[in-house]
Amino acid sequence: MLHCTMDSERIARLRLDDLLADLVQARRNGDLGRLALLAYCEVRRWARTAGEGDLAVHAGSLVIDSPQPNREAFLAAIDELIRSLERLQIEPPRGRASTATRTQLARS
Repeated sequence: MLHCTMDSERIARLRLDDLLADLVQARRNGDLGRLALLAYCEVRRWARTAGEGDLAVHAGSLVIDSPQPNREAFLAAIDELIRSLERLQIEPPRGRASTATRTQLARS
């Protein structure tokens, strides 16, 4: 049996990359249904797994809270969600810094 030896942080980063690619593609195509699905299902799941509870709540609220006033408002909220995820690509997830990162921070 083949076992994956990648650490969970690396897997989370790869999933984030895939998720961002899906969001950007749906945004480029203006596919509102796909954007809503990705925000509600995929972003929420990834954020909870990565320890980003606030992001998970925000992604869910885009879909389940009161309806968006118009298409532009929904797309602006999606753009902000994409920017938040892009920031997480370059920052370590909260509470889950790698051993190397913790060691580096301890030396500072």
